[in-house]
Amino acid sequence: MKIEWYHEFINTKYKPSRTDIKVLFYYEPAPGITKEDAIGRIASESSSGTWTTLTELPKLLPKTKAYAYHCDENYAKIAYPLLIFEEGSVPGMMSGFGGNIYGMKAVKNLRLLDAELPPEYIKHFKGPTHGKDVIKRIFRRKSGPVTAVVPKPKIGYTALEHAAKVGYAIWRGGMDCVKDDENLTSQKFNRFEERVKLVAKYRDKAEKETGDVKDAFLNVTAPNLKELERRIKLVHDHGFKYFMLDVVVSGFTAVQTAVELAHDYDMAIHGHRAMHAMMTRNPKHGMSMLYLAKLMRLMGVDQFHIGTVIGKLAGEKREIVAIKEMITQREVGEIPGLRMPQKWGRIKPMLPVASGGLHPGLLPELFDIYGTMDIVLQLGGGTQGHPMGIEAGARAVMQAIEAYREGIGLDEYAETHKELKAALDKWGYMKPR
Repeated sequence: MKIEWYHEFINTKYKPSRTDIKVLFYYEPAPGITKEDAIGRIASESSSGTWTTLTELPKLLPKTKAYAYHCDENYAKIAYPLLIFEEGSVPGMMSGFGGNIYGMKAVKNLRLLDAELPPEYIKHFKGPTHGKDVIKRIFRRKSGPVTAVVPKPKIGYTALEHAAKVGYAIWRGGMDCVKDDENLTSQKFNRFEERVKLVAKYRDKAEKETGDVKDAFLNVTAPNLKELERRIKLVHDHGFKYFMLDVVVSGFTAVQTAVELAHDYDMAIHGHRAMHAMMTRNPKHGMSMLYLAKLMRLMGVDQFHIGTVIGKLAGEKREIVAIKEMITQREVGEIPGLRMPQKWGRIKPMLPVASGGLHPGLLPELFDIYGTMDIVLQLGGGTQGHPMGIEAGARAVMQAIEAYREGIGLDEYAETHKELKAALDKWGYMKPR
């Protein structure tokens, strides 16, 4: 008697439909399991199969089965019919090919590398409110970068210190935004409401003195959706054009809720990727950083951390460039074993965020890697560790940007810019680990 039916979900002659979601996996079978057995289980368990044959089957079954249609070494492409996914729901989609299959004993390792999303699926999403256009819409400039400072240490400042000591100084030094760190929410020593009020006060003061637009990435991450919505409204009511959300720890439902409010309030979302490496860092298991970034663009985050290559956080150049292209271009091609092709239709491009262990000496190399200055550039210790103080640290960053824009080496530019010289004297061109 036939017990298993996993191989029925493998069909190398299957030609994916125009509306199928085509997913690229890396996989390794467990000891004693053939590649075919592993692939069949992945396709079956992530769509409409189970571990044994059934005596009664729904009439719709043939239309709900995923098929592994291309297998090459340890890579498999599986086509999923659009019918099995709820429209406009990333949680619904990810509970399928991002769900139970990762816990199957028959699979030693499994990694979701990318998925090609058809127009029929994408059309149910709004995408970013502003995306790359924050540069001109919010900051009234023709080009980037958008600059921000993350107060360091990450936690410990009172709301007043956060706004008056750090925020005001970096705004006066020429930078655009002050940013909450990922683990600063609403602690006893720095309540969210007080921080919003005081950052708004010193933002207004800095704008009046400098004549430039100033804003903040205030972290609205909350314990429940009701509180999340309240915090977003509070930020909006204090005149900010941005809010920040820890998108991974908050979950896809919270992200999609926040996006709806961002569109209603005409605000931009700064997406922080805290906790991502628990899923993305192992090259053989979990989910790629590229696909996580892709989901953020789909749902409607305006800017998202993707890495620096040269900073303190993990990330290879090939992958980071591929991610940058995925979230900033209208269409990208396939990179075997890394990325599927994708057409974005009306979904706006995002701004990539470079953050983690940066200082002025690293900025020219960073811009060369990204191939553009239209990014969000974030520094923490690389401004606040400046020997002349926080405001001077901000000025050193802006001077490094000016030097790059004018095609002048930093050492030469530092001869006539004391803040940049002091930064280079301290950090030079070191790459933190």
